[in-house]
Amino acid sequence: MSSPVKVAVLGASGYSGIELLRILLRHPSAELVAVTSRTLAGRTLSAEFPRFRGVGVADRLTFSEPDIAALKASDASIAFLALPHGVSVEFAGPLLEAGLRVIDLSADFRLRSGEVYREFYGHEHAAPALLHEAVYALSEWRPDAIASARLIACPGCYPTSILLPLLPLLRAGLLADEPLSVASMSGASGAGRNASVPLLFCEVQNSLRSYSVPTHRHLSEITQELSLAAGRNVRLAFVPHLVPVFAGICTTTFATPAPGVTADHIGNALRAAYAGQPFVRLLGPNQSPDTKHVMGTNFIDIGWALDERSGRLILMSAEDNIGKGASGQAVQNFNLLCGFEPAAGLLYV
Repeated sequence: MSSPVKVAVLGASGYSGIELLRILLRHPSAELVAVTSRTLAGRTLSAEFPRFRGVGVADRLTFSEPDIAALKASDASIAFLALPHGVSVEFAGPLLEAGLRVIDLSADFRLRSGEVYREFYGHEHAAPALLHEAVYALSEWRPDAIASARLIACPGCYPTSILLPLLPLLRAGLLADEPLSVASMSGASGAGRNASVPLLFCEVQNSLRSYSVPTHRHLSEITQELSLAAGRNVRLAFVPHLVPVFAGICTTTFATPAPGVTADHIGNALRAAYAGQPFVRLLGPNQSPDTKHVMGTNFIDIGWALDERSGRLILMSAEDNIGKGASGQAVQNFNLLCGFEPAAGLLYV
């Protein structure tokens, strides 16, 4: 058996970072050698997160300040960046120069265009040259590019739930050139772990609301990837909603099928695209996914229905936003990068 790959996690104190630690601590081929957090520096993993007591190195590995020289000295060959948007870009370039490969969970490298980035994020990108090198790493769609990449940009949680049902259909030409409509609902963990009044328990409980309408930042990467698959400009209306649960995403997409397209065509395209993919579970026609069946896993469940009365195709998906939508997919990409089985360390329910 080959030696485990040594990995570092930067920004290990947020929800995605905690989930990432949970997966890596029990991954059969990963050795966690460094974790960083400015606020937790000096504390062991298990002291801060008691659920990790007695698991792997958690009782002895301490959080440290994020320092490139120290990370290189740790002998880590791969760095996961579970940092906020706008912070990952500060570390990606120096880590690459230090010889590490980088798996970024933030939005800093998902877009190919600096102009689109400026439009959606309101400022210039700090390392535009890296936008052209980064691989948008939707695991099921770019395994070869991921395997040879230095810089991996993991998709966002909403985009993952939207792209996986739609991409096979657009690639096969099964959808008419009409605007798509998407409504997604996410748990509060999607907004991160920082204190915020709108995310307090008393504000979220017994409440359901849309937000960031009509231009949520994730719309930029969703449109980018859909348009690449379709070979044309895909128009999309996207409305996210906050629901009073910790985690989980439920997405419903409304599309117009091309003339003559039947439910069988839809099902056949999805099955052809995801045959042998361990984490895409196709429920079949007229089956509605439920977040409770994917929570704490790296699965995405997909159903579909053709509404003959309205002439609309309804695509439905459910995933864990900090699992398949973030840390689980990051480890799936790590497996592809290292030549491991795609499901290594991830087949848990």
